[in-house]
Amino acid sequence: MAATLARDTMGPVRLPLVLVALLSTSAHARPIPFDAAKDVLGDAKDCTDVPCLIAARYAKDDKAKAVALALFEATGDLAGLGKDEIMEGGYRGKIHLVPQLPVGSYRTHLAWTSAAMTSIDEFFTDVFADQKAAPSYRWHDLAFRFVKSPGKKTPSAYAGVDPGGVWTIVYNVEGSLLISEAGVLETLWHELFHTNDQSHRDWSARTLQTDYAAIVAKCGTKLACLEPYAPNRTIVRGGTYYAFQPDNGETVHEYAAELALRYFNEQREMLAKGKLAKPAFKCGPAENARAWKALVDEFFGARDLVPVCAGAH
Repeated sequence: MAATLARDTMGPVRLPLVLVALLSTSAHARPIPFDAAKDVLGDAKDCTDVPCLIAARYAKDDKAKAVALALFEATGDLAGLGKDEIMEGGYRGKIHLVPQLPVGSYRTHLAWTSAAMTSIDEFFTDVFADQKAAPSYRWHDLAFRFVKSPGKKTPSAYAGVDPGGVWTIVYNVEGSLLISEAGVLETLWHELFHTNDQSHRDWSARTLQTDYAAIVAKCGTKLACLEPYAPNRTIVRGGTYYAFQPDNGETVHEYAAELALRYFNEQREMLAKGKLAKPAFKCGPAENARAWKALVDEFFGARDLVPVCAGAH
């Protein structure tokens, strides 16, 4: 069943020390500097380190404070505040975003964020457990900036890089996709891919645009025509598959992020069950196979647990 969109497992395996070091290098860029952390969390005059800033920001909610501190300790990620801004949302229109700390009735969003980042850690541990090469991918040392959108449910999240170079995901506690732990995990993976894509010199535009443009020229926004090419079933209300929704920035970026999400879900299903319940994405049209191989080779060290397609060489 297709979802209506407004977005912008197995336990850990003990790894050889060399692989642990490789994964750590890929996961981390560098810890978020103290001055940048103050921008995310707010200043506290007596603080000289990041844990102190976290404790000060969450002083009125001990449960949220414990989660935020544990998240930072485990992954280097900060859970702080977004900006008061008017966002140009493309097909969504202009959206007013206001800061909203994930405390009190919003604390669940902080717990879901922490669980998602733990799941992503475990994913890379499991998928690369017997590999000598690490993924060319980063998933640590992020700043989560929490906001809400009065009167709207979009966007659920969007990614970017702060002026200081901090990788940031803006998280809308009112977002229509962020209503379950599973929804948060998939949305954060999608958004995290965007920044990895840009760090690879706008890989999706350089690599996927030709096939993507040909698909759009052939199908436009017709659901039946696009269905074989859509990495996921998510559909914009009143529109088309999210991967092909017009007036949504550089739409090939969204196609690539949805492709990365399909990779994430298919690999997890292979780990859990040893087979896929539905045909593999790469076993569809030739465009799918080319995009899949390019993605896996660029970001994931050519690591693909899904078997070769029937009839493929």
